[in-house]
Amino acid sequence: MVSRVLVTGGAGFIGSHVVEELLAEGIDVTVLDSLAPQAHAVRPNYLREADVRYVFDDVRDADSVQRALAQCDGVAHLASKVGLGVDLGDVSEYVSHNDLGTAALITAMRASAFEGPVALASSMVVYGEGRYRCADHGVVRPGPRTVEALDAGNFEPPCPACGADLTPEPVPESAPLEPRNVYAATKLHQEHLFEAWQRETDLPVLAFRYHNVYGPRMPRNTPYAGVASIIRSALEDGRAPQVYEDGAQRRDFVHVTDIARATISPFVRPEAPSGAYNIGSGAPHTVGQMATALSEAFSHAGGAITPEVTGQYRLGDVRHVFASIDRARTSLAYEPATTFADGIQAFATAPLREPLGAPLREPRPHPTAGAGHQREREEEDPSSIPG
Repeated sequence: MVSRVLVTGGAGFIGSHVVEELLAEGIDVTVLDSLAPQAHAVRPNYLREADVRYVFDDVRDADSVQRALAQCDGVAHLASKVGLGVDLGDVSEYVSHNDLGTAALITAMRASAFEGPVALASSMVVYGEGRYRCADHGVVRPGPRTVEALDAGNFEPPCPACGADLTPEPVPESAPLEPRNVYAATKLHQEHLFEAWQRETDLPVLAFRYHNVYGPRMPRNTPYAGVASIIRSALEDGRAPQVYEDGAQRRDFVHVTDIARATISPFVRPEAPSGAYNIGSGAPHTVGQMATALSEAFSHAGGAITPEVTGQYRLGDVRHVFASIDRARTSLAYEPATTFADGIQAFATAPLREPLGAPLREPRPHPTAGAGHQREREEEDPSSIPG
């Protein structure tokens, strides 16, 4: 068990919960966070400044990271630019924050002769689509959905061999990796950089592929928020939540406290083997189910607001992706503690964080779209954004 952990991004949504889990285990914590205005309108009031050492600086500055690393024998790397990846004009920002930031951290770790375990916040977006099975061809990998199919309201990907309907299954860590946008590509590159570190140093590195994280301290309705926060923000504003496609997209909604408990595994379980781990609830739900449950739990004045299933789509979205958490259960003794019903009920009144991000854009009509079907240029599915 380690004595002090550096948490990059420790003032953020997931990072702040990781800090609290570490403190509960009696581990000292240093936080490195730039308090970027895209994520924080003001200094968060939940910071543990009485018992945590905070370094408010950029993870891309290797000298600052090296100072923050002083006396640390564990690293949890959560600092990352998240969000929709509005278009390819964002590519330099994502690569700078996520790829170069990770490289600067590794550079500082090497210069400091760091010899402890690492927890890396990765994401389910590295998979692209989830896992599918055809009755005749077994496990298959469908290609991206076409504009023509989506305009016609055919949202399910067909078997690439015969065109038959497919059955979605939980995606294991061994599934092919197919990042379909800039953010996803940078998350996979973070994994690769730390794989190189692990091979060279033989030190433990656990990459946690978070699924659809929700809970208190999520950023309010911005391009940096996940679908649960977007829906909750609409309810607070008295608006009907907008659910894209037919609402039947399956995701694994996992509470942030379960995510945080899993993330500290390398620091409290020295026997935990290196590698990638899906961290989810193990119980998929559709986006429509989540929107309905959150709306009912919120119970806006005068009654719940019914979500609106719009039939709109974003070309870069994937249809189904949900976790197999067998490896985490076996190797980390991970077991989700918050049920979907309890988590959504609590999230309906949980405080959200005020960022300075730009407002969300509505999907724009496609010139050839049929009635009720619209699309937007390729973006990341906001339900996949971890925090």
